[in-house]
Amino acid sequence: MRVMMVFAVVATAMGAGPDPAAIVRKSIELDQQNWMRMKDYTWIARATTQRLDASGNVKSTEAEAWETTILYGEPYRRTLERDGKPISAEEQRREQKKIDQTTAKLERATPEARERRLAEYMKQREKDREFLREIPDAFDFKLEGSEKIDGRQTWVIAATPKPGYRAKHGDAKAFSKIEGRMWIDQSEFQWVRIEAKTRGTIAAGWLVARLNPGATLEFEQTRVNDEIWLPSREVLRGSGRIALLKKLSEQQEITWTRYRKFQADSKIVSTR
Repeated sequence: MRVMMVFAVVATAMGAGPDPAAIVRKSIELDQQNWMRMKDYTWIARATTQRLDASGNVKSTEAEAWETTILYGEPYRRTLERDGKPISAEEQRREQKKIDQTTAKLERATPEARERRLAEYMKQREKDREFLREIPDAFDFKLEGSEKIDGRQTWVIAATPKPGYRAKHGDAKAFSKIEGRMWIDQSEFQWVRIEAKTRGTIAAGWLVARLNPGATLEFEQTRVNDEIWLPSREVLRGSGRIALLKKLSEQQEITWTRYRKFQADSKIVSTR
Protein backbone atom coordinates (compact mmCIF):
# COMPACT_ATOMS: atom_id res chain seq x y z
CA MET A 1 0.00 0.00 0.00
CA ARG A 2 2.82 2.41 0.93
CA VAL A 3 4.56 1.75 -2.40
CA MET A 4 1.36 2.60 -4.27
CA MET A 5 1.01 5.87 -2.33
CA VAL A 6 4.57 6.86 -3.16
CA PHE A 7 3.97 6.02 -6.81
CA ALA A 8 0.84 8.17 -6.86
CA VAL A 9 2.70 11.13 -5.34
CA VAL A 10 5.55 10.84 -7.84
CA ALA A 11 3.13 10.55 -10.76
CA THR A 12 1.30 13.67 -9.63
CA ALA A 13 4.52 15.57 -9.24
CA MET A 14 5.54 14.63 -12.78
CA GLY A 15 2.23 15.89 -14.11
CA ALA A 16 0.94 12.45 -15.04
CA GLY A 17 -2.84 12.27 -15.35
CA PRO A 18 -5.16 9.33 -14.77
CA ASP A 19 -4.63 6.33 -17.04
CA PRO A 20 -7.78 6.18 -19.24
CA ALA A 21 -7.25 2.50 -20.09
CA ALA A 22 -7.06 1.60 -16.38
CA ILE A 23 -10.20 3.64 -15.68
CA VAL A 24 -12.10 1.86 -18.46
CA ARG A 25 -10.87 -1.56 -17.34
CA LYS A 26 -12.11 -0.96 -13.80
CA SER A 27 -15.45 0.36 -15.09
CA ILE A 28 -15.93 -2.79 -17.17
CA GLU A 29 -15.52 -5.05 -14.15
CA LEU A 30 -17.97 -2.94 -12.14
CA ASP A 31 -20.44 -3.12 -15.02
CA GLN A 32 -20.17 -6.91 -14.96
CA GLN A 33 -21.04 -6.85 -11.26
CA ASN A 34 -24.00 -4.52 -11.86
CA TRP A 35 -25.27 -6.80 -14.63
CA MET A 36 -25.25 -9.83 -12.36
CA ARG A 37 -26.85 -7.97 -9.44
CA MET A 38 -29.59 -6.50 -11.63
CA LYS A 39 -31.45 -9.78 -11.13
CA ASP A 40 -32.26 -8.59 -7.60
CA TYR A 41 -34.36 -5.70 -8.91
CA THR A 42 -37.73 -5.18 -10.56
CA TRP A 43 -38.41 -2.29 -12.92
CA ILE A 44 -40.68 -0.67 -15.51
CA ALA A 45 -39.35 -0.24 -19.05
CA ARG A 46 -40.75 1.65 -22.03
CA ALA A 47 -39.62 1.28 -25.63
CA THR A 48 -40.59 3.58 -28.50
CA THR A 49 -39.61 2.65 -32.05
CA GLN A 50 -39.92 5.13 -34.91
CA ARG A 51 -39.51 3.97 -38.49
CA LEU A 52 -38.15 6.62 -40.83
CA ASP A 53 -38.35 7.28 -44.56
CA ALA A 54 -35.40 8.11 -46.82
CA SER A 55 -35.59 11.78 -45.76
CA GLY A 56 -35.53 10.96 -42.06
CA ASN A 57 -39.20 11.71 -41.50
CA VAL A 58 -41.21 9.48 -39.16
CA LYS A 59 -43.42 6.99 -41.05
CA SER A 60 -44.76 5.06 -38.08
CA THR A 61 -44.35 4.76 -34.32
CA GLU A 62 -44.74 1.77 -32.03
CA ALA A 63 -44.55 1.89 -28.24
CA GLU A 64 -44.62 -0.74 -25.52
CA ALA A 65 -44.26 -0.74 -21.74
CA TRP A 66 -43.58 -3.74 -19.55
CA GLU A 67 -42.81 -4.67 -15.97
CA THR A 68 -40.00 -7.03 -15.08
CA THR A 69 -40.57 -9.01 -11.90
CA ILE A 70 -38.65 -11.83 -10.27
CA LEU A 71 -39.82 -15.43 -10.11
CA TYR A 72 -37.53 -17.67 -8.05
CA GLY A 73 -34.46 -15.65 -8.94
CA GLU A 74 -35.23 -15.16 -12.64
CA PRO A 75 -36.72 -12.05 -14.30
CA TYR A 76 -40.16 -12.35 -15.84
CA ARG A 77 -41.52 -9.76 -18.27
CA ARG A 78 -45.18 -8.74 -18.20
CA THR A 79 -46.63 -6.38 -20.85
CA LEU A 80 -48.44 -3.33 -19.46
CA GLU A 81 -49.11 -0.98 -22.39
CA ARG A 82 -49.02 -0.72 -26.16
CA ASP A 83 -48.90 2.61 -27.97
CA GLY A 84 -49.57 4.51 -24.78
CA LYS A 85 -52.68 2.56 -23.79
CA PRO A 86 -53.07 -0.20 -21.20
CA ILE A 87 -53.44 -3.65 -22.72
CA SER A 88 -57.01 -4.99 -22.91
CA ALA A 89 -58.65 -6.81 -20.02
CA GLU A 90 -58.45 -10.05 -22.00
CA GLU A 91 -54.72 -9.66 -22.57
CA GLN A 92 -54.25 -8.80 -18.90
CA ARG A 93 -55.91 -12.10 -18.03
CA ARG A 94 -53.63 -13.95 -20.45
CA GLU A 95 -50.56 -12.25 -18.98
CA GLN A 96 -51.66 -13.15 -15.45
CA LYS A 97 -52.38 -16.73 -16.50
CA LYS A 98 -48.84 -17.09 -17.84
CA ILE A 99 -47.44 -15.79 -14.55
CA ASP A 100 -49.66 -18.14 -12.53
CA GLN A 101 -48.63 -21.13 -14.64
CA THR A 102 -44.93 -20.27 -14.44
CA THR A 103 -45.14 -19.70 -10.68
CA ALA A 104 -46.96 -23.00 -10.14
CA LYS A 105 -44.37 -24.86 -12.21
CA LEU A 106 -41.51 -23.36 -10.23
CA GLU A 107 -43.24 -24.05 -6.92
CA ARG A 108 -43.57 -27.75 -7.82
CA ALA A 109 -39.89 -28.03 -8.66
CA THR A 110 -37.53 -29.53 -6.10
CA PRO A 111 -35.01 -27.21 -4.40
CA GLU A 112 -32.26 -28.98 -6.36
CA ALA A 113 -34.04 -28.36 -9.65
CA ARG A 114 -34.59 -24.69 -8.81
CA GLU A 115 -30.95 -24.28 -7.87
CA ARG A 116 -29.83 -25.95 -11.09
CA ARG A 117 -32.16 -23.79 -13.20
CA LEU A 118 -30.96 -20.61 -11.50
CA ALA A 119 -27.31 -21.61 -11.93
CA GLU A 120 -27.88 -22.17 -15.65
CA TYR A 121 -29.61 -18.80 -15.95
CA MET A 122 -26.77 -17.00 -14.17
CA LYS A 123 -24.18 -18.76 -16.30
CA GLN A 124 -25.95 -17.65 -19.48
CA ARG A 125 -26.37 -14.10 -18.13
CA GLU A 126 -22.65 -13.85 -17.45
CA LYS A 127 -21.87 -15.24 -20.90
CA ASP A 128 -24.12 -12.65 -22.57
CA ARG A 129 -22.01 -9.82 -21.15
CA GLU A 130 -18.61 -11.48 -21.37
CA PHE A 131 -17.65 -9.86 -24.72
CA LEU A 132 -17.51 -6.42 -23.06
CA ARG A 133 -14.39 -7.49 -21.19
CA GLU A 134 -12.52 -7.13 -24.49
CA ILE A 135 -13.18 -3.37 -24.65
CA PRO A 136 -9.98 -2.38 -22.75
CA ASP A 137 -7.85 -4.38 -25.22
CA ALA A 138 -9.83 -3.56 -28.39
CA PHE A 139 -9.56 0.24 -28.19
CA ASP A 140 -7.05 3.02 -27.78
CA PHE A 141 -8.21 5.54 -25.15
CA LYS A 142 -7.64 9.25 -24.74
CA LEU A 143 -8.60 11.29 -21.70
CA GLU A 144 -10.34 14.39 -23.06
CA GLY A 145 -11.08 16.09 -19.74
CA SER A 146 -13.84 16.09 -17.16
CA GLU A 147 -17.51 17.04 -17.15
CA LYS A 148 -20.23 17.23 -14.52
CA ILE A 149 -23.41 15.24 -15.24
CA ASP A 150 -26.34 15.33 -12.82
CA GLY A 151 -24.07 16.72 -10.15
CA ARG A 152 -21.43 14.00 -10.53
CA GLN A 153 -17.92 14.67 -11.83
CA THR A 154 -16.94 12.37 -14.69
CA TRP A 155 -13.93 11.60 -16.83
CA VAL A 156 -14.56 12.00 -20.55
CA ILE A 157 -12.68 9.28 -22.44
CA ALA A 158 -12.57 8.87 -26.22
CA ALA A 159 -12.22 5.37 -27.68
CA THR A 160 -10.99 4.43 -31.16
CA PRO A 161 -10.43 0.89 -32.49
CA LYS A 162 -6.94 -0.42 -31.90
CA PRO A 163 -5.31 -1.30 -35.27
CA GLY A 164 -4.74 -5.01 -35.73
CA TYR A 165 -6.70 -6.16 -32.69
CA ARG A 166 -8.17 -9.62 -33.17
CA ALA A 167 -11.37 -10.29 -31.23
CA LYS A 168 -11.60 -13.44 -29.12
CA HIS A 169 -15.39 -13.32 -28.66
CA GLY A 170 -17.69 -13.32 -31.68
CA ASP A 171 -19.70 -10.34 -30.45
CA ALA A 172 -16.50 -8.34 -29.93
CA LYS A 173 -15.67 -8.39 -33.66
CA ALA A 174 -17.89 -5.33 -34.14
CA PHE A 175 -15.55 -3.26 -31.95
CA SER A 176 -13.20 -2.73 -34.90
CA LYS A 177 -15.94 -0.67 -36.58
CA ILE A 178 -17.08 1.42 -33.61
CA GLU A 179 -15.77 4.61 -32.06
CA GLY A 180 -17.14 6.61 -29.17
CA ARG A 181 -16.86 8.34 -25.82
CA MET A 182 -17.43 7.24 -22.24
CA TRP A 183 -18.34 9.42 -19.28
CA ILE A 184 -17.12 7.57 -16.18
CA ASP A 185 -17.90 8.66 -12.63
CA GLN A 186 -14.69 9.82 -10.94
CA SER A 187 -15.62 8.63 -7.46
CA GLU A 188 -17.16 5.24 -8.27
CA PHE A 189 -15.70 4.37 -11.72
CA GLN A 190 -19.20 3.66 -13.06
CA TRP A 191 -20.58 4.37 -16.52
CA VAL A 192 -22.70 7.52 -16.50
CA ARG A 193 -23.03 7.92 -20.25
CA ILE A 194 -21.76 6.27 -23.42
CA GLU A 195 -21.96 7.54 -26.99
CA ALA A 196 -20.92 5.27 -29.86
CA LYS A 197 -20.98 5.48 -33.64
CA THR A 198 -20.38 2.84 -36.30
CA ARG A 199 -17.74 3.73 -38.87
CA GLY A 200 -18.17 0.59 -40.93
CA THR A 201 -20.87 -1.91 -41.86
CA ILE A 202 -21.63 -4.37 -39.07
CA ALA A 203 -23.10 -7.76 -39.94
CA ALA A 204 -25.15 -9.81 -37.47
CA GLY A 205 -25.40 -13.48 -38.23
CA TRP A 206 -24.55 -15.01 -41.60
CA LEU A 207 -25.97 -12.53 -44.15
CA VAL A 208 -29.00 -12.03 -41.89
CA ALA A 209 -28.76 -8.37 -40.93
CA ARG A 210 -26.46 -5.45 -41.63
CA LEU A 211 -26.13 -2.13 -39.82
CA ASN A 212 -24.83 0.70 -41.98
CA PRO A 213 -22.02 3.11 -41.07
CA GLY A 214 -23.19 6.15 -39.13
CA ALA A 215 -25.51 4.33 -36.71
CA THR A 216 -25.38 5.86 -33.22
CA LEU A 217 -25.95 4.64 -29.69
CA GLU A 218 -26.55 6.70 -26.54
CA PHE A 219 -26.61 4.87 -23.23
CA GLU A 220 -27.12 6.31 -19.74
CA GLN A 221 -27.09 4.85 -16.25
CA THR A 222 -28.26 6.00 -12.84
CA ARG A 223 -27.32 5.24 -9.26
CA VAL A 224 -29.95 3.13 -7.47
CA ASN A 225 -30.30 2.63 -3.70
CA ASP A 226 -26.78 3.99 -3.16
CA GLU A 227 -25.44 0.53 -4.03
CA ILE A 228 -25.70 -0.16 -7.76
CA TRP A 229 -25.72 1.56 -11.17
CA LEU A 230 -28.45 0.47 -13.59
CA PRO A 231 -29.61 1.51 -17.09
CA SER A 232 -31.87 4.54 -17.32
CA ARG A 233 -31.98 5.37 -21.05
CA GLU A 234 -30.80 3.99 -24.38
CA VAL A 235 -31.28 5.48 -27.84
CA LEU A 236 -30.28 3.67 -31.03
CA ARG A 237 -30.47 5.36 -34.43
CA GLY A 238 -29.47 3.73 -37.68
CA SER A 239 -30.29 2.16 -41.00
CA GLY A 240 -29.55 -1.21 -42.53
CA ARG A 241 -31.02 -4.32 -44.06
CA ILE A 242 -32.62 -7.53 -42.85
CA ALA A 243 -31.87 -10.67 -44.88
CA LEU A 244 -30.09 -8.27 -47.30
CA LEU A 245 -33.48 -7.42 -48.81
CA LYS A 246 -35.63 -5.32 -46.51
CA LYS A 247 -34.29 -1.82 -45.86
CA LEU A 248 -34.81 -0.35 -42.41
CA SER A 249 -34.24 3.06 -40.91
CA GLU A 250 -35.20 3.35 -37.27
CA GLN A 251 -34.80 5.20 -34.02
CA GLN A 252 -35.53 3.30 -30.81
CA GLU A 253 -35.54 4.71 -27.30
CA ILE A 254 -35.79 2.59 -24.15
CA THR A 255 -36.15 3.98 -20.65
CA TRP A 256 -35.96 2.11 -17.35
CA THR A 257 -37.69 3.50 -14.24
CA ARG A 258 -39.11 2.50 -10.85
CA TYR A 259 -36.31 0.20 -9.83
CA ARG A 260 -37.20 -1.68 -6.67
CA LYS A 261 -35.12 -4.23 -4.86
CA PHE A 262 -36.94 -7.55 -4.90
CA GLN A 263 -37.68 -9.04 -1.50
CA ALA A 264 -37.39 -12.79 -1.07
CA ASP A 265 -40.78 -12.91 0.63
CA SER A 266 -42.57 -10.92 -2.09
CA LYS A 267 -45.49 -12.55 -3.81
CA ILE A 268 -47.03 -12.07 -7.24
CA VAL A 269 -50.77 -12.19 -6.62
CA SER A 270 -53.36 -12.94 -9.25
CA THR A 271 -55.78 -10.08 -9.96
CA ARG A 272 -58.51 -12.36 -11.23
